Amino acid sequence: MHPLTYTRPKVMLPVANKPILEHLIIELKKAGVDEAVLVVGYRDETIRQHFGDGSRPGVNIRYVTQRKQLGTADALKSASHLLEDQFLMLNGDAIVKSEDIKKIISNKSMVISVKEVENPQDFGVVEIKDNKVVRILEKPEKPPTNLINAGVYLFTKDILEFVEKTPLSRRGEYEITDSIQLAINAGFEFKAVKIDTWIDVGYPWDLLKANEEMLSNVEESRIEGEIEDGAVIKGSVIVGEGTVIRAGAYIIGPVIIGKNCVIGPNCFIRPYTSIGDNCHVGNAVEIKNSIIMSNTKVPHLNYVGDSVIGENCNFGAGTKIANLRLDGKEIYVSVKGKKIPTGRRKFGAVIGDNVKTGINVSINVDTFIGNDVFIAPHVKVEGCIEPFTRVF
Repeated sequence: MHPLTYTRPKVMLPVANKPILEHLIIELKKAGVDEAVLVVGYRDETIRQHFGDGSRPGVNIRYVTQRKQLGTADALKSASHLLEDQFLMLNGDAIVKSEDIKKIISNKSMVISVKEVENPQDFGVVEIKDNKVVRILEKPEKPPTNLINAGVYLFTKDILEFVEKTPLSRRGEYEITDSIQLAINAGFEFKAVKIDTWIDVGYPWDLLKANEEMLSNVEESRIEGEIEDGAVIKGSVIVGEGTVIRAGAYIIGPVIIGKNCVIGPNCFIRPYTSIGDNCHVGNAVEIKNSIIMSNTKVPHLNYVGDSVIGENCNFGAGTKIANLRLDGKEIYVSVKGKKIPTGRRKFGAVIGDNVKTGINVSINVDTFIGNDVFIAPHVKVEGCIEPFTRVF
């Protein structure tokens, strides 16, 4: 998830103006869960500051620090002293719905959530027989099924015996799937429960898909800011308190705009766009299907399409992000030397926090820019730019 996770944990990446983890906690609350233990580590202060004791979402939250990120089984082990006889365990970087959570917690036996996907080789693949899990394979080259482990578990404290016995995996982690396999081999049963909604964020471009799905659920507009005469709002649009939509702004929902923003005059915001708090989108700017994080300024003659822009960025006049290859083909991204399909024909840039561009900067498709990068005027940028780079 670099460059976005250089400055925040993955679970705090925003989707529809809320961190991924907050969406998950809201769904847990809807399902009747009123107590949660968050196992934190990398940049844990951002999680603690955002959620506090959980009074805002209405869930009593306690924290456990995992000193080293040694895997999911190790995370469970670090929280074992706070667990009751039966408990839910969830991955914090995927969104599931309350209806599916209710379906899982209605069981008395241990449960693994499963989901059918088109690309099971990228996940833990689950083999089942008579609705019982018989084997879990982690990212196999030739998956025996399309069922994957969706990362929601209902456990009893019996699982802790096998957590203690779990060996290091080939990835150098203690993985809960290995603990489960040990328990299955010892005769414990795990029911497989299929879930309907599972929004997984594995790569930066997955944020755009997640944002689209969450904004699709916005059925009614909610305007808490000021809309000047001459501004046009169509479809479902949420505007936060203190935000001003100036004359000539044209907004087509679903769109969400945070608090204390200045939007316009004379800009075009297209569907499936999320704009955080304290942002400025100015004159002759067009934004389409993008995530703009808080405190970012896109003020003059800019185009941003199918992109994720971090916090505290400032675009010089005329900065534009391309989002479509000239040949119109699907965009592939190189990750650790391997070409990964994005599943998208249109994909612009992923830009970290505190990036500044000069006037008339051109950013090509499939560009990743690290945090605290300075880009001089009239420069063409493409590929991967490391954090704290100066581009001239």
